[in-house]
Amino acid sequence: MKPLTDHTVRHVVSRIIFFVALFAATAPSCRINYTLNGAAIDYTVYRTIHVSDFPIRAALVYPPLQQTFENELLDYITRNTRLQTVDGSSDLLLEGEITGYNLSPQAVTEDAYASKTRLTITVRIKYTDAKNDKNDVDQTFSAYRDFDSSEMLTDVQDELCQQISKELVELIFNATLGNW
Repeated sequence: MKPLTDHTVRHVVSRIIFFVALFAATAPSCRINYTLNGAAIDYTVYRTIHVSDFPIRAALVYPPLQQTFENELLDYITRNTRLQTVDGSSDLLLEGEITGYNLSPQAVTEDAYASKTRLTITVRIKYTDAKNDKNDVDQTFSAYRDFDSSEMLTDVQDELCQQISKELVELIFNATLGNW
């Protein structure tokens, strides 16, 4: 192995300095932008969102569901974005209605009784982007939970509505603010 000469060392050091300087000069122009929650919002463009009431338009009505769903939706948006929720004019509008609250038998046993019952909640949303109408969404979402038929609906209804609302909110968020 040959010993390094002063000329070789200077050449290697000058190349290292060149690449470090090149990296330092280009690094500020590179910008890595990621989020852990899936939101794909440009906060230089979008600052506000208005979330309307979600009235129940289902044949079967459970009155606390509206408040449970709306609270879950607002909390999720607040926790996962920097958007300011406002009343009235905004950059983004999220509105809709609860269109379904249904019970259906599942897992019928050999004696023709259902051992499970399914609670399904359906929500229709309309998402309007005031800055870019290509992002608008008009879609229906459903989610469900099964519960043991030996349990009374009144005993499990609040917990099921909370679980289903959380799932619906995640689906809605991913389809609108998450830009999936």
